[in-house]
Amino acid sequence: MDDQERYDAGTRNRRAVLGDAWVDRANSQLNDFNRDFQDFLTRYAWGDVWNRPGLDRRMRSCITLSICIALGRWDEFRGHVRGAFNNGLTQDELKELILHAAIYAGVPAANTAMHQAEDVIRELEQNRPGTP
Repeated sequence: MDDQERYDAGTRNRRAVLGDAWVDRANSQLNDFNRDFQDFLTRYAWGDVWNRPGLDRRMRSCITLSICIALGRWDEFRGHVRGAFNNGLTQDELKELILHAAIYAGVPAANTAMHQAEDVIRELEQNRPGTP
């Protein structure tokens, strides 16, 4: 693939995982300073890595969430919780992922992850059509 094809594939993956609103918000914040970095992320992270054969999106979401917990990257974690649900992860599986991370990344990190995940779940439930 050339750079444009990778960018287009990355944009499709990014939208499929994170959702149109997330990507549109990121794109609305493009400027001369961050444009090259966003292009890099779209082409390489989303166009190359997320597009590789061997792992499906659901598994990639599990890995990404685990790494975000271990590194304490809570903004990324929140976005990828939404993405994991888009990729088929269930709330019970997310709970198990966080419990598992408590052993390997530490209880304080898993505790924060649990709170962050609960916040995202609550936000998603409030924004669900037909929810008062």
